[in-house]
Amino acid sequence: MVKLLYITANPKGLEQSKGLQIGEAFLDAFLLSRPDTQVSRLDLFQLDIPEMDAELISARGKTAGSGLSLEQLTKPERSKLLRMHAVADHFLDFDCYVFVSPVWNLGSPPVLKAYLDNLFVHGKTFAFTSDGPKGLLASKTAIHIQTRGGIYSEGPMKGLESGDRYLQIALGFLGIRMMPTVVAEGFDRFPHQTDQIVASAKVKAAVAAAKIAQDAEGLCPAEECSHV
Repeated sequence: MVKLLYITANPKGLEQSKGLQIGEAFLDAFLLSRPDTQVSRLDLFQLDIPEMDAELISARGKTAGSGLSLEQLTKPERSKLLRMHAVADHFLDFDCYVFVSPVWNLGSPPVLKAYLDNLFVHGKTFAFTSDGPKGLLASKTAIHIQTRGGIYSEGPMKGLESGDRYLQIALGFLGIRMMPTVVAEGFDRFPHQTDQIVASAKVKAAVAAAKIAQDAEGLCPAEECSHV
């Protein structure tokens, strides 16, 4: 059985969010190909995500850098570090990931960056080796479904979008195999074409879902894979 984590970063809800509607089309197609898939939903706007503040940065440095134990941390440091590990452990329990987010001010909603920060846990999701950092999640696959009001794939805005770019870099650093992003763009530029843009993106999402579901036959189930 494949375990899929469906991660959304859009506060508007399904009826108003075109990205979430495209995401549902992805899930429908994936489950059509792999009906035994266990899907879990994670709304980042409803998640208590530890922020990378002074206490959490200090806790990471003391444990990963200086080798201190949890008992040697302050109570706030220990609490936030344990919460960070809980977020990462939950993520590790899955085989496939679907991220659904819009472009906000050239990037992603801040909650998505905050969530990704909590996945960078040395010895759990990546490790430093003599050859440099190494991602430990090579058995896993992810895809990003992104909606854009403007046009970033060409023209004067090309190259300015940083949300998808960072997600690709961050998850790739952890060793996760990234599938091509499903992009739906131009909603603000061409509002009269909204239905066509969404419909086209749903087709692309369904094709991508079928591809990932097919490849999932060879995945090592999360509970059987070693992350260290």
